[in-house]
Amino acid sequence: MCRLLAYLGTPLFLEDLLIRPEGSLVSQSLKAREARTVVNGDGCGLGWYGERREPGLYRGVLPAWSDANLASLCRQIRSGLFLAHVRAATSGGVSTANCHPFALGQRLFMHNGQIGDYARVRRQVEGMIPDAAYAARTGTCDSEALFLAALAHGLEDDPAGAFSRTLAAIEALKAPDAEPTRFAAVHTDGHRLFAFRWASDGQPPSLYSRYDAGGVMIASEPCGSEPDAWVAMPSGSVLEAGPGGAWLRAFDVATSTPGARRAA
Repeated sequence: MCRLLAYLGTPLFLEDLLIRPEGSLVSQSLKAREARTVVNGDGCGLGWYGERREPGLYRGVLPAWSDANLASLCRQIRSGLFLAHVRAATSGGVSTANCHPFALGQRLFMHNGQIGDYARVRRQVEGMIPDAAYAARTGTCDSEALFLAALAHGLEDDPAGAFSRTLAAIEALKAPDAEPTRFAAVHTDGHRLFAFRWASDGQPPSLYSRYDAGGVMIASEPCGSEPDAWVAMPSGSVLEAGPGGAWLRAFDVATSTPGARRAA
């Protein structure tokens, strides 16, 4: 399983979250604490928003702990919205095209988990991708296919509902005894941040949130000197954060998500 971190709030240098804290994401690439795969060395990636409409994107196959270019970027870039990911490959080979986050226009997406028995349903899942977006499919992993397939289910207007409907459509393709689908993921349209924690067997990968005066953070594992400030997201939930605050609500792939309650 992979590890990820996302931030939305007051602009800060990326190294302040990704490198400097105790148990940082970069350190998790070598020694994860809450994953079955301790080492996440199959590449890393970073997506951030600056002065342009579309995000910047850096991805590479070097492990995060030894990627000098990643460290240099984190020291120089200040952003109020960014996503970062370290990969332990479960679907698709080790290549830059399979590294997260994935970008399309203003959107970024990253995922920790898998589509169960993806090899058996890959053709049908890729068939869900709209023709206009298929050219953006440069990798071979299930996460990118799931992201692009969500465009056919209303991603531009309703991100939470789109991923719910996409996962429901994928689950309908699978045999009853198929491996479970696990979905700990983050999506942003450049303004709002959506974090999901769900699994078809009720056992999703770890995902935490933290709120302070500066903004909201989402991570696979707590980091920093105050681990108790992090709260585990419930299984079957989605957190939406934006300029007006953050809301946590249920995430059900069989039906669209119901009403929200204020998270922070």
